[in-house]
Amino acid sequence: QVQLVESGGGSVQAGGSLKLSCAASGYDANSCEMGWYRQAPGKERELVAFVSAYDVAEYREPAKGRFTISRDKSRYTVTLQMDRLRLEDTANYYCAACHVGQTEPLYWGQGTQVNVSS
Repeated sequence: QVQLVESGGGSVQAGGSLKLSCAASGYDANSCEMGWYRQAPGKERELVAFVSAYDVAEYREPAKGRFTISRDKSRYTVTLQMDRLRLEDTANYYCAACHVGQTEPLYWGQGTQVNVSS
C-alpha cells in the first residue's frame, strides 16, 4: 500500500519559516520524483517544487529564492523548507510522487495546512 505522509504544517507570521516533511512507503520511492503542490481556497492547485530521482531540484515561481526542497533517499523522505513566508503562501500543501511536474502525479498525500498571518 502506497503512502505519502506529510507533517510540519501549521501557523506562522509573515516572514517566518516552516518545514514540511513527507515520508513515502509502499513503493520504490527513490525511483521517481517527489515534490510539493499547494492549493489555496478558491484557487487551482499549483506545483511548488520537486526533486528528481537524480536529486535535481526544480522550483516554480512562488518558491524561487525562498523555499528549498531536498530528499533523503535513505529514509524515503522529502522536505520543503519554507522561509520568508508571505500571506499568499497560505494553502493546503500536498506531497506528491512519480510524474511530478510532468503529468498527473501517481501518488498523493493527504495534505497539510499552512497558514501565514500578518
